[in-house]
Amino acid sequence: MAKRGGFPGGMMPGNMNNLMKQAQKMQRQMEENQKALEEKEFTATAGGGAVEVTVSGKREVTKVKLQEEAVDPDDIEMLEDLIMAATNEALRKVEEETASVMSKLTGGMGGLGGGFPF
Repeated sequence: MAKRGGFPGGMMPGNMNNLMKQAQKMQRQMEENQKALEEKEFTATAGGGAVEVTVSGKREVTKVKLQEEAVDPDDIEMLEDLIMAATNEALRKVEEETASVMSKLTGGMGGLGGGFPF
């Protein structure tokens, strides 16, 4: 009767070495991709371009640009809302790019454990 489950009967040691090499290669690629993402900048606007916010891949605001018409001393709340909207949109762009890059790397596994039958 064939033995089911367990490590000794299921995988050859050579296969385990190949699996480890693939995991290490994937980890290096993830680190390289993460570094490349951190160096990118993502820009978004609000209010028809009245407010422009740029964030880095590290999710840090690197630049805020305001058009003169966006600065109304009698309506500070509108300016605050526009800055917040542009910042949130730029951060969404960072998240989308990160998810896209990682999805390509993992082949759509959905995470480190996803897609495996165990």
